Amino acid sequence: MKAGGTLSRLLLFVLALAAFLPGLATIPPFDRDESRYVQASRQMLETGDFIDIRFQDEARHKKPVGIYWMQAATVHVLTVGGDDGPVWMYRLPSLAGALAAVLLTAWAGASLFGPAAGLLGAAMLATCVILGVEARMAKTDAVQLACVMGCMGVLARVYMRPDLPLPRGLAMLFWLSLGLGILVKGVILMVVGAAMLALWIIDRDAPWLARLRPVAGLAVLLALVLPWLAAITIATDGGFFATAVGHEFLGKAHAGQESHGAPPGYFLASFWISFWPWAPLVLLALPWIWARRHEAAVRFCLAWIIPTWVIHEIVVTKLPHYTLPVLPAVALLAAAALLPATGAVTAPRMRRWSWPAAALMLLVSGALGVVLVGAPYRLMGQGLTGSLVATGGIVLVAGGLLWFLLARHHRGRGLMVALLASLGFHAGLFGMALPGLTPFWLSPQVRQVFDAQKPCAGSILAAGGYTEPSMVFLVGTQTRLGGGGMVAGHLLADPACAIGLVTTGREEAAFLAAMQAAGRHPRRVAELSGFNYSRGRPVLLHFYILSGQDMDR
Repeated sequence: MKAGGTLSRLLLFVLALAAFLPGLATIPPFDRDESRYVQASRQMLETGDFIDIRFQDEARHKKPVGIYWMQAATVHVLTVGGDDGPVWMYRLPSLAGALAAVLLTAWAGASLFGPAAGLLGAAMLATCVILGVEARMAKTDAVQLACVMGCMGVLARVYMRPDLPLPRGLAMLFWLSLGLGILVKGVILMVVGAAMLALWIIDRDAPWLARLRPVAGLAVLLALVLPWLAAITIATDGGFFATAVGHEFLGKAHAGQESHGAPPGYFLASFWISFWPWAPLVLLALPWIWARRHEAAVRFCLAWIIPTWVIHEIVVTKLPHYTLPVLPAVALLAAAALLPATGAVTAPRMRRWSWPAAALMLLVSGALGVVLVGAPYRLMGQGLTGSLVATGGIVLVAGGLLWFLLARHHRGRGLMVALLASLGFHAGLFGMALPGLTPFWLSPQVRQVFDAQKPCAGSILAAGGYTEPSMVFLVGTQTRLGGGGMVAGHLLADPACAIGLVTTGREEAAFLAAMQAAGRHPRRVAELSGFNYSRGRPVLLHFYILSGQDMDR
């Protein structure tokens, strides 16, 4: 390994770490997916059941067990045998997955287009919006991306260099990555399988398959995956597969789950935000990609991207991160097209595309800046320093990319300015602006009020109307979720210690009616207002207890 190569990878690691760390420990739990993951992982530690996955008493069989084990193990180690920790501990596997995905992208890119293109493509991936989000969220996608990159990096090596023997260790890396990916999410089978099938169809042959040592590899894969699959099948009497495959996987194909349905074209539209600020460079690279589509490296990336992208556009349920597993290939194609050593930055066709790319970059960057500055005023009636820092980063990124797109000399400096300025954007948005959006973060405020107002040390909170999973994680596993009538029953069952909250309107009316019917008069002890972004509307919460005077009646 050359010293220069080691230094480059070290700088890439530092760049990725600088992009991912801001906000990791200061952004409260995201609703709703992250909160369900971290709560289920905590319950594993609380109960000692590491097979059946549960959120409170509800079976959580949508995803396999891998990420829960990683989160639980991380918290257990960092708390020295404890069963609870702050949310940032649960996020560390995602951070590690994102860092590994970036480094593996550089490795795969070196096999496909050379070290420089690999490093540039990995730097683009590290600083794009969507991976920045996933690196800070305690859920599956960053770790799944690392597993995909382990597979695709090996596949790139064996596909591009058929003359070189593949070491046994690299072949096993492919199967270990595939097995771990199955335990984490399972979508890796579609991404890697579709890419391999596409290459076989295009080439009408797959001589590289035997070099992956499939017999030994499948044995390793089954040894990794089968024990838990057998255990969860026994524990749930087959219910896990009915939910994970029948409802979660197949159900997404024909119906938008949890209000996440969208028409075809959604991912093409959201790509300009999710892969900001580098999406315009992909547009600029299209002529080069088309001209080189028959070359092995480009063909490999297209086989990686197109099948998975098309499948996700067809499936009804859509979220921006679903195409994350193919973004490394997109980044590598753009990097290869834009570097003089592999691409054609000065080609006339690419110069003609520079103006549309610049216009699109300004349009998207301007819209992003308006949202960052306007959202705090909309929610809080005031600006936030973090929003201004993030917007300043956007301005510098846009300036650097304009330099790269439109200047005739020293374009590399413009690209470097954009890369470094993107770190300011991440620091401002994730490290300062998001933690400062207090109205967004109702559950931490609920925890504060609960700690201040609970009548007893062992009080349990019941919530009617506001039922976000983040509240369960922050307040405690025993937190009860439901409607106003349930909250009334909770207070009546434990008048000395119970505390409840209800949203104003229907749930509060139901709560008060039930209390009046029981001849009790609850005392309102606190009020919270904010914005429930999971439901997209403002919310007002009232906290109630039964006073000592009322209990004596």
